[in-house]
Amino acid sequence: MGKTKKTLVIHPDDRTTDFLCHIYEDIRNKTVIRMGVSQKDIRKLIKSHDRIIMLGHGCQLGLFSLGMFPGSSGCVIDINMVNVLKEKSDCYYIWCNADKFVDYWELKGFYSGMFISEVGEAYWFNIVTNQDVVNESNYTFSEILSKYIKRPIKQTHKKVIQQYGELVQSNPVVSYNHQRLYLRV
Repeated sequence: MGKTKKTLVIHPDDRTTDFLCHIYEDIRNKTVIRMGVSQKDIRKLIKSHDRIIMLGHGCQLGLFSLGMFPGSSGCVIDINMVNVLKEKSDCYYIWCNADKFVDYWELKGFYSGMFISEVGEAYWFNIVTNQDVVNESNYTFSEILSKYIKRPIKQTHKKVIQQYGELVQSNPVVSYNHQRLYLRV
């Protein structure tokens, strides 16, 4: 059996994204960063890890830091991390509008576009829903990704697209999000 990948998880501590914790809870040989680490130290950690998983709220400029990471100006993953991220191909960028960040900088990995994870976001995009429907989308996505995240990234993406896609007809939030899951290798 091959060497176990070293995984770095950057997931700012935020109750509204705790459903994402399930994605990495069973990964061995991981370092989880939720707060209190400087961008300089995160850059070093990215360099020393094989797989980088970045989760939470964000925008086209990067992954929001929520004031929890010393020295970051609004985003813990931003333009200052592009150089080290360009050296990596096994990356997961799961935040709203990560596609704008990944595409602009021509980064590699599994990434999301706008990803509805709250009822208010659904309404913003004219999707009439309720908390149960949003929860079904959130927890199903996390469950499926957690099941396959240890596989090669192409296989992971394929399995998530297939299995999460099974809810497209019955869940309007899944239907919206499913169209915005991308892979660049």
